[in-house]
Amino acid sequence: MIAIEAVSKTFETEKRRRLPALCDISLAVAAGEFVSILGPSGCGKSTLLYIVGGFVAPSAGAVTVNGQRVTGPSPDRGPVFQEFALFPWKTVLGNVMYGLQRQGVARQQALARARELIAMVHLAGYENLYPKELSGGMKQRVAIARTLAYRPSILLMDEPFGALDAHTRTRLQNDLLDIWERDRKTVLFVTHSVEEAVFLSDRVVTMTRAPGRLKQIIAIDLPRPRSRAALLLDRRFQDYVVGIERLMDSADSGAPA
Repeated sequence: MIAIEAVSKTFETEKRRRLPALCDISLAVAAGEFVSILGPSGCGKSTLLYIVGGFVAPSAGAVTVNGQRVTGPSPDRGPVFQEFALFPWKTVLGNVMYGLQRQGVARQQALARARELIAMVHLAGYENLYPKELSGGMKQRVAIARTLAYRPSILLMDEPFGALDAHTRTRLQNDLLDIWERDRKTVLFVTHSVEEAVFLSDRVVTMTRAPGRLKQIIAIDLPRPRSRAALLLDRRFQDYVVGIERLMDSADSGAPA
């Protein structure tokens, strides 16, 4: 579904200094696959996600989705970022309905779809609250529901749970897997957490320090649907986490493995 072909990105500062962020990234993501991207801070993980989303243009190479070259944002690629970016003047219901109404969906149809999604992310009864009245975890649930409202085939998630406490993060990871099991959308997920990546993913992509290159891709052969309690007792889960942690900590992070 997603083909990233020899993508590189260099940014230019105000003083015309060139800062390479990504170097020769090639990656194919199949329809319905859950792929996480791990790497050191500043390695270009988020930049790669923004290029796939069409928010940033590559300096070299190309991204195609279903054979069509990405030249800008599209409703088929739904972003969910760490910053919730909710409209503070709209209620939970208004935020989730917003994209649907912009697309011209009839109000009653948009209302029904929004209520369905609000229930799916366990916020039924909170429809009339404003963002300032919500916890961080609740805000992220609203952001996820808002993105799902217009039925994107791909979710682009940039550390969506990174700012949350451990308990809320765990609950939202479980909720995300439930949604993914239900719809099997293609997910490209950026995270700093090795355990999170292993728990969620079909494959984990590791990157080097900037300029980011692909270091190693690890297939996660663990049964689905996944239960955190069961996986914590599974030696294979522990081996994946330890192995990737060692890979991430390795001193030789300047070149692909």
